[in-house]
Amino acid sequence: MVDRSPVIRLDAGDNVVVARVDIAAGTAIPGEGITAREDVPMGHKLATQAVAKGAPVLKYGTIIGFAGETIEPGTWMHSHNVLMDEVQKDYRFAADYRPAELLPEAERAVFQGFHRTDGRVGTRNYIGIFITVNCAATVARKIAAWFDEERLAQFPNVDGVIPFIHAQGCGMEATGEPMDLLHRTLRGYIQHANIAGALVCGLGCERNNLESFFEVSALETGAMLRTIRMQSVGGTMAAVEAGKSAVYEMLEEANTARRAPASAEHIRIGLQCGGSDGFSGLSANPALGRAVDILVRHGGTAILSETPELYGIEHLLTARARDETVGRAFLDRIRWWLDHTDGRDVQMQGVVGPGNRAGGLANVIEKSLGGAKKGGATGIEAVYRYAEPVTRRGLVIMDTPGYDPVAATGQIAGGANLITFTTGRGSCFGSYPTPTIKLASNTPMYQRMRADMDINCGGVIDGDKTLDEMGQDIFRSILSVASGQMTKSEDMGVGAEEFVPWPIGVTG
Repeated sequence: MVDRSPVIRLDAGDNVVVARVDIAAGTAIPGEGITAREDVPMGHKLATQAVAKGAPVLKYGTIIGFAGETIEPGTWMHSHNVLMDEVQKDYRFAADYRPAELLPEAERAVFQGFHRTDGRVGTRNYIGIFITVNCAATVARKIAAWFDEERLAQFPNVDGVIPFIHAQGCGMEATGEPMDLLHRTLRGYIQHANIAGALVCGLGCERNNLESFFEVSALETGAMLRTIRMQSVGGTMAAVEAGKSAVYEMLEEANTARRAPASAEHIRIGLQCGGSDGFSGLSANPALGRAVDILVRHGGTAILSETPELYGIEHLLTARARDETVGRAFLDRIRWWLDHTDGRDVQMQGVVGPGNRAGGLANVIEKSLGGAKKGGATGIEAVYRYAEPVTRRGLVIMDTPGYDPVAATGQIAGGANLITFTTGRGSCFGSYPTPTIKLASNTPMYQRMRADMDINCGGVIDGDKTLDEMGQDIFRSILSVASGQMTKSEDMGVGAEEFVPWPIGVTG
């Protein structure tokens, strides 16, 4: 059992510590030589020394803001007195790059996956119903709904028939980034290793019509990729009936798939966090980072995203980049976001969400410091734009918004066959066709939301587990879920509504 101090010190040079539990005013803090001047909620910070107005506030040995007033030791430190300001950054391109120390192939971990003909390995085996435009949403839903548990019983090796519904495809820019993003996302899902077969439904007159989408995306119809045009087959119900027939034919083939041993090098994880609190960066995120370092040594891949939630610490990431080209590619995306959000009331401009603030995070820099810990300590090998195919192994960055459904959709389109999702306040996220493993940052929330949480990382805060031990637990869970173990969100059927391609651009 480790020290049960009411606070957690993260770095010897910090001038704040984090409350492990609720701390009442007047409580003496052992080892720090201070007394709490006011009530401090768990997960929040209190000053360990006097801080002059305008002086840096240090957490993780890094500046998270500046004192908005003269601070006395024992003061509660939060958004009311920790203010953001510009910090001169030294990007130190590649200075801290650490290449992965890969294990020999014979020593790498193994999971049970679905081997595809192109060499990729899936963690699930679904038939997907896709739409080019929202006008086809009802058709896709009705087709998928037909294949209920009873009808799928004769296809035991198929995990389900899932509709992927979105609100785009027409009334939008016909060319340029918005349509490119939609094309990349749809193509990435249709060709995903977890999709055994796909049916793509269109209306017929939409801007994102079947012909142009397939041509631009280099897709070709065949036994396991079918299309339906509603205006050509006779409308809604005729399209539904045609879709049922097509799916039945694909189910026969999809059901021939069997799980077989596969190296962990075929695991691609999308790293997500949502509903973060003051403990996320102390337990769940760094523990997941330890698991990522293990996965990378086994030849696997992890995708760090949510670009607005990496703002403020970009210099720490450019120093870990493989080379200056990779580092500058990341800075280019940061600058795009700064221009895109200029003058807007969003967290890129420093304001975190109400739940984050209530959980102890003062600003986006503090949130970013904790969030980046999901990526572990190995070098950053590449930077990808939203929904681009991830081809390089190791730790990579994909540019996405911070909004969880949009961010995870991009990662899955890029090839992620697992999602790991850390949360402190309690997220109820799930995803298809890629399962989501949810990690709780603290024990009280885990106990309150057991039906949604897969792993409790609160043992790190409670003093019952080290980060290394927790990382090993997470890695074992990754292998189990990749091999077919159901996650809590899958058990509840959460994920069909979380397919959300990035809705960037003009609607007209």
